[in-house]
Amino acid sequence: MKQEMFNKCKVFRFKGFAGKAYSAFNSLHREVTIGVVTSCVLTFAAAGTVSAQTNVVAGVESSETEHELDEVTVTASRVEMAMSQTARLVTVITKEEIQQSPVRSIQDLLNYAANIDVVQRGGHGVQADISIRGGSFDQTAILLNGVNLSNPQTGHYSFDIPINLSDVERIEIIHGPSSITYGASAFSGGINIITKKEPDHKVYANVEAGSHGLWGVQASGALSSKLATNQLSVGYASSDGYVANSDYDIWNLLWQTRLKPEKKSNVDIQLGYNDKRYGANTFYSAKHPNQYDKTSSYFASVRGETGDRLKFIPLVYWSRHYDEFQLYRDGTSNVPSTYKSHNFHRSDVYGANLNLQYTSLLGITSFGSEFRNEGIASNVLGKEMPEKEGKYTKSDDRTHISFALEHNILLNRFTLTAGLLANYNTALRGKYKLYPSVNVSYRVLDNLKTFASWNKATRMPTFTDLYYTTNTHIGNTDLKPENSEAFEIGVKYNTWFMRLYATAYLMKGENIIDWVKTAVDAKWESRNITELDKKGIEAGLSLSLGEMIPLLPDQTVLHAGYMRLHQDKSSGNLISNYALNYLRDKATVKLEHPVFKNVTANWNFRWQKRMGGYTRYDNAVEGEFTSYTPFSTLDLRINWQLKDFLIHLSANNLYDTKYYDLGNIPQAGFWLIGGISYTLK
Repeated sequence: MKQEMFNKCKVFRFKGFAGKAYSAFNSLHREVTIGVVTSCVLTFAAAGTVSAQTNVVAGVESSETEHELDEVTVTASRVEMAMSQTARLVTVITKEEIQQSPVRSIQDLLNYAANIDVVQRGGHGVQADISIRGGSFDQTAILLNGVNLSNPQTGHYSFDIPINLSDVERIEIIHGPSSITYGASAFSGGINIITKKEPDHKVYANVEAGSHGLWGVQASGALSSKLATNQLSVGYASSDGYVANSDYDIWNLLWQTRLKPEKKSNVDIQLGYNDKRYGANTFYSAKHPNQYDKTSSYFASVRGETGDRLKFIPLVYWSRHYDEFQLYRDGTSNVPSTYKSHNFHRSDVYGANLNLQYTSLLGITSFGSEFRNEGIASNVLGKEMPEKEGKYTKSDDRTHISFALEHNILLNRFTLTAGLLANYNTALRGKYKLYPSVNVSYRVLDNLKTFASWNKATRMPTFTDLYYTTNTHIGNTDLKPENSEAFEIGVKYNTWFMRLYATAYLMKGENIIDWVKTAVDAKWESRNITELDKKGIEAGLSLSLGEMIPLLPDQTVLHAGYMRLHQDKSSGNLISNYALNYLRDKATVKLEHPVFKNVTANWNFRWQKRMGGYTRYDNAVEGEFTSYTPFSTLDLRINWQLKDFLIHLSANNLYDTKYYDLGNIPQAGFWLIGGISYTLK
């Protein structure tokens, strides 16, 4: 009798198990049948029953149920885990969504996320300030495959990274303070761009052309063996610009190698180069329409991973960024005699991380340490150098040292992630500062999940905040680090035809850094605002309309998102350039649907309202203070797949909206781009 009861157990068959913390399953790349399970630390959300049957495994008769699992792993904590297990709100943009979107850069793509504020100075990846939940562009950590490439000179340049859209596997966005995951700079959130490690093609090529003299080309190739996978990607884009002095030339070069010395070990090597040259019409001062910028970036990293239950994950990295800013573009007539020279900057970041992970029946424990040095050499920023170094007469540097401990408890319906970051910076000459993190989720019903979190974070001033003193700006070497504390509560609901989430948060900020004016005719000054508290809500909905409505094609999908933010500030009557010019409302709608065989369409609508304002200029004469006007845009992309070829046509800003993201910088109107790509698999 006992033997009979034992043999009649329930068996689950997991297809393509990809929870990387449990690599014993992942390494098989097959169906894994699990019989008797006495205790379990795994649970996967939104698992839908596919079929039931009788099966005999090792003499055990069982009723078998197949479950399709959500296999997307994300880095919302210090360990990778299935997205369904995370106890935080994470937005994931997949490679399929990227291919369908009418965009030419990651910055353009992020415009379609309702909870991301994208302030464009120039489109198509020229320059954009990316912020999360009302934070500034300096408060968002930007990572490439887990390597923090946030620029210590200024966040304006954090997206000067060598990435083509065809290289991207997915983009992960963590909302709210994330210092324990992405480092001290993740004050209001982080964006991790993850490239393809296992290429889905041998050769890829894309050529496109469009309005305003635009043309571009991308090419990539991959070569794989049992021991290594090598990939090389090259991209170039240029345009004459949509207004005077908005032309650009952009180069990207990325080399990736994945070595596989053992079955459960790999080494990832990255080498990258990015070069940009662009007209910066009124980018930083509306009085100067002939500004120009030249930037170039180099970076290299080596990351390893080995082990099963006990994992060792070391990382070393280096990045260098050059910037030549011209207030008066070479060749500009009537340059004032008081103008001395262009601004030249070189920033260097190098560091090393070591992360240890141990998996047990109690969950996953992670311990990590990081050493990160940030330096600047310039003719404008820093302290006077004892001896001049070429064009550079000033310099400064600082070092971050941090230790992090985190534990993840993964039970049947319950997830708890708790951790603590201890961070020290040599520029402060003080003690280690502690930044705790607690994230919890509970699955109330099979399709309903609630989550809550409490996180703290910090951010050091950039070298621009500290030292940029000119005819129009005054830096402040006495700036204090910013501190944030955030509380969040939310809910997720998933069914076979619908995904829904809603969340509310409160983020309290101290010593927030902003560039402000005391009067319209005064200089911009870098200051710590005493307090800046933010309250907001975010919601998103995805509907598989093709499965709900029989008359529609199966692939018809609707996505909608909305965010609203309110700020409470104690900054007096200061005129703000950044922090107080926040995005109050943003709504996005995306519709994907087939047109006819092998032809699909993707519509993207965006509406937003920004608080604050700017001082208008007419013929370089200062005018009145003007509030931002709400606006909407509509973009369309059509894809036509012909075997190995993809013909695509994008139409951006279809009804030619005139709008401003920042100050007096006009954004592009209607822009038409077409191209063709070839993929050899």
